[in-house]
Amino acid sequence: MNNCSRREFIKNIGFGSAALMFSRFSQGDDTSAKRPNIVYIMSDDHAAHAISAYGSKINQTPNIDRLAKEGVRFNHCYAVNSICTPSRATVITGKYSHINGVPVFNRFDGSQPTIAKYLQAAGYYTGMFGKWHLGSDPTGFDKWTILPGQGVYHNPAFLEPSGRRVIDGYVTDIITDLAIEFIKNRPKDPSTGSGQGKPFFLMCHNKAPHRNWQPDEKHAKMYEDKEIPEPTTLRDDYSTRTDAARETTMTVANHLTKTDLKMDPPAGLTGDTLLKWKYQRYMQDYLRCIASVDDNVGRLLDFLDKEGLRDNTIVIYTSDQGFFLGDHGWYDKRFMYEESIKMPFLVRWPGVTKAGTVQDALAINPDFAPTFMDAAGLSVPADMQGRSLVPLMRGERPADWRKSFYYRYYHDPGHHNTRAHYGVRTDTHKLIYFWRKDQWEMYDLEKDPGELKNIYNDPSQKELVEKLKAELYRLKKEVKDDDQFADSQPAGGVDGPFEKARNKGVVKKKQK
Repeated sequence: MNNCSRREFIKNIGFGSAALMFSRFSQGDDTSAKRPNIVYIMSDDHAAHAISAYGSKINQTPNIDRLAKEGVRFNHCYAVNSICTPSRATVITGKYSHINGVPVFNRFDGSQPTIAKYLQAAGYYTGMFGKWHLGSDPTGFDKWTILPGQGVYHNPAFLEPSGRRVIDGYVTDIITDLAIEFIKNRPKDPSTGSGQGKPFFLMCHNKAPHRNWQPDEKHAKMYEDKEIPEPTTLRDDYSTRTDAARETTMTVANHLTKTDLKMDPPAGLTGDTLLKWKYQRYMQDYLRCIASVDDNVGRLLDFLDKEGLRDNTIVIYTSDQGFFLGDHGWYDKRFMYEESIKMPFLVRWPGVTKAGTVQDALAINPDFAPTFMDAAGLSVPADMQGRSLVPLMRGERPADWRKSFYYRYYHDPGHHNTRAHYGVRTDTHKLIYFWRKDQWEMYDLEKDPGELKNIYNDPSQKELVEKLKAELYRLKKEVKDDDQFADSQPAGGVDGPFEKARNKGVVKKKQK
């Protein structure tokens, strides 16, 4: 086993789970040769509605679309806390924020069990490259090279176990280079006796298209002569919403900075004309960054094909959450509205996923870690709060599959003054409670997919309101959320003084 002994691993993740895995993968047969490789590509802030496989009206993503054409597209995959650091912690633990200790920008405790540790212990070669953004060093990975904090787009610095280094080039290209190098140089698997490489688990985490959206030279002039269609809700007046919508400071009209826009508006623009100009500038650079991501997804897929790895490799493309692309007049995420919480989730797994299929069952990011465990032939630990998506990938929906899920956002006032809230989403409705404001919203997602009409106070909806409240509190109890983080703010965390100094190379953490 790499980087830790059997005894150390059992100590770190718990005797029961470790013993189970060792018993399943130490029989001396060729089980490991049949285990699929797992390539998990996650971009930052890539909205599903900026992917042509999801019906984008503003751009084309032919390489990402390959996964949809050759596999399955999940139409209803959601983050349970729509913000970068908490989502990443949920993905690697399979647990909600209040369980994994990362409700906001808290520093992730790397001593806890993670999917990387489980797979590494089971014989997988594990790698993490790109945006980590969890404050602590990655654990459970044989190789890792991560951006400090948010990282930068051009000539970025990276952190590795050996220290800090700068790599010349564009960040999306570099992260893909590192991912390909990791696969190329994986060690041989001694259990097979055939000289083939070990099964690998690769997390390839793009910085793009995170704010402030700096494209590479190749795509710098894309959309220069094109008018990008505006979302129908760009001028949402929030007339039926609670105070939270009017108080947030992430509007395209008033809160994009010169750093975001890269230039001053033309003289004389005001009002709606200025809003239109800002929207175009915002979207041009955002979509240019996605074009580079798409190119590099294609490059990684081509590499897998060339190396003969396609048939035994699961490839997933997703984002850490959704993103507002002018929807409701906003950029960023955080709110429990669809554009913010919906994650693209595309999976190609030859022999398992049927080409060109669509899955409409509700999936959430706590499901990701259990899915990786199941795909690798491992039992899912009892303390993971999600469920394996493998049956859904096969096109089979279990009879007891969820019909609702619980969401919670904590950072209040925080960045963009987005009010803390929690809620429940079902197949047809959404109920949101802004607890510090003591205000509610409810939407009929079938009749009002744009979530423009808050029907919480409609007398005819009283019975449904009570039903959804009961479901909300049932789920809250089920996921063991007892409000322990309701009034907390991050102490240090990924933006704390220690991490800032470390990311600049002033201090260096002792490697374990």
